[in-house]
Amino acid sequence: MKKSLSADIYLRFLQLAETIRGLPTLPALDPLEERLLEQIANAGTRQERLCVRDLMAQRELSSPATIHTRLKSMRQKGWILLADTEDARRKQIELSEAAHAHFEKLSACIVQAAEEH
Repeated sequence: MKKSLSADIYLRFLQLAETIRGLPTLPALDPLEERLLEQIANAGTRQERLCVRDLMAQRELSSPATIHTRLKSMRQKGWILLADTEDARRKQIELSEAAHAHFEKLSACIVQAAEEH
């Protein structure tokens, strides 16, 4: 069975992205942390403010305690930052510079995969 061009590009992207994951930049994330990172990145793309409480309210992800533990882990690993808001009790979640750099590398992988075909 012949692969389509788009499938071939995607598979090439996966290979390139796997290479990036092997580079010593940021510590690896577990599956829940990856889902949280996607939520944080998507909110940033939409220029929405995302607070710790907002993520903890998403019960479909996990329990609030588990989410809080994972956010703490992600912060220690260097993936996210917590910024103050006008309400001292609320912390806004933002991607770290290292996380932005990681997404830039992944974007370059997409471009490279597409250019190779």
